[in-house]
Amino acid sequence: MNFLYVGLGGALGAISRYAISLIPVKTQFPILTLITNIIGAIIIGFIVGVATSRKDISPNTLLFWKTGVCGGFTTFSTFSLEALNLIENKSYYYGGLYIALSLFCCILGVYLGKKISLI
Repeated sequence: MNFLYVGLGGALGAISRYAISLIPVKTQFPILTLITNIIGAIIIGFIVGVATSRKDISPNTLLFWKTGVCGGFTTFSTFSLEALNLIENKSYYYGGLYIALSLFCCILGVYLGKKISLI
């Protein structure tokens, strides 16, 4: 049943991300992706804040919104939450390492994936 909640939320998140990408913007800067990531970060922060302050939120509701909607909308929201959690828990070294490795390795991963696709 958990997969159903995640899947439905993921579909909603992915459809929302696609809808935002259709907004006609003429710029070389990836503003729509940036906006999507910021919205996703706000949504996941709101969900975590509500879940922390209210104990009556069901695990299925959290799966739908946090893992499903936010995961389908942007995984950057999860990355942002995890980085903030490390920093708030005073794990500055691991927080910084996680941020740096995520950025470097993921950009490198995209580069390598593109190169591998040309083989």
